[in-house]
Amino acid sequence: MKKWFLIGLILCITPSALAKRLYPEKTYQARWCKAHGGIMEYKLNDQTRVDCLLPTMAVEFDFANKWAECIGQALYYGQKTNRTPACVLIMEDPEKDLKYLRRLRYTVYNKKKIPHFRTFTIKPVLQVSEKEYFD
Repeated sequence: MKKWFLIGLILCITPSALAKRLYPEKTYQARWCKAHGGIMEYKLNDQTRVDCLLPTMAVEFDFANKWAECIGQALYYGQKTNRTPACVLIMEDPEKDLKYLRRLRYTVYNKKKIPHFRTFTIKPVLQVSEKEYFD
């Protein structure tokens, strides 16, 4: 019984350990939000947080493979703040991540299924000191 429990535990932990990211989500969020003059981690009355609040948009950030999650959160934050929902997909491997961007854009733009939705991408900046990410 212990053996099967350990095997199950290892299988659950392994995918997250393999999903190594170049930088944490917050790094990309800080860079993009600062460049657009937004408010990071804007707290709503239900204790949820908008990743970046702009005067006209409520912006959610996610790694490309989490594109569907990004849509749901952005829609919710857009409704709660009365702003246009937006997703910024983090494209750490643009060639591999392009399929997720296509899925996101197909879902929100095809036949105008979700009106007034915005999508953006962000990629890692190469050869930049960490200080520039967190200023």
